[in-house]
Amino acid sequence: MLNKIILSSLNIVPKPIVKIFAKNYIAGETLDEAINTVKKLNAINCRTSIDLLGEYVESKEQALKEMDIRYNVLDGIIDSNLNSNQSIKLTSLGLGIDFEFCYENTLNIVKYAKERNIFVRMDMEDSPYHDKTIAIYKKFRDEGYDNVGVVIQSYMKRALEDLQELSKYNASIRLCKGIYVEPEKLAFKTYDSINDNYKLLLNYLFDNNMYVGIATHDDVLIDYAISEVEKRNLSKDAYEFQMLLGVRELKRDEIIRLGHNMRIYVSFGKDWYGYSMRRFKENPKIAGHVFKALFTGGK
Repeated sequence: MLNKIILSSLNIVPKPIVKIFAKNYIAGETLDEAINTVKKLNAINCRTSIDLLGEYVESKEQALKEMDIRYNVLDGIIDSNLNSNQSIKLTSLGLGIDFEFCYENTLNIVKYAKERNIFVRMDMEDSPYHDKTIAIYKKFRDEGYDNVGVVIQSYMKRALEDLQELSKYNASIRLCKGIYVEPEKLAFKTYDSINDNYKLLLNYLFDNNMYVGIATHDDVLIDYAISEVEKRNLSKDAYEFQMLLGVRELKRDEIIRLGHNMRIYVSFGKDWYGYSMRRFKENPKIAGHVFKALFTGGK
């Protein structure tokens, strides 16, 4: 009950106080800050994916500005010799405005990345954009671009059907639980049902030799994935674990010590507030610290 009250009250906390705690989850507002964070992670054997914060742009002009920054990210990966790929949200490139406009924007980024031997992960957003995201992925693969992957969310009831379709492309999949609020007719709602589907999907990926980014902070799913990897004697180049910056760092280090590949999603940009609020809602303990700081001045 207390956690629910705290979470519902977060919106009254001033942004400067939120920012104190947001630093755990974002690299900063600038690309230089993101690059510096990636260098530190690479030094402790973490791969990364650089993610420019922002989604649901409402104008073509804003989408084109987003593209310029994404080109800079790709240049930064090369110039700084980073072990990193790039993560993109298609609504930030105009998917909510015009499909063909978004497709051309994303294609230009994927082309630019391929010329530099950089992989691009297309995030999966909420259900209105689900079919369009998969359609764009398929078009890229049909046109010969193999440096691109997509995300599947285990809380979506259609997820297995999507994987069955994507298996035709031997798609590289990031498997996560999902964070958007979806209607019950589309999504599983309970912890157990979401986790059970995650395990089902993970086994499907392993059974079909599809590369998978095991994106979870859940001990139950991490332990299950490790047990399946060991039971199947999977090669290290068949999978990797993935986590978000600033989340469960001790667990991250433990997974690395066990010899598994780890990728950290490094987010940066001016849209840090919305992203951080989502992270706080996933972690009520941190949300409690933020709310407490409202009364202590952040000390």
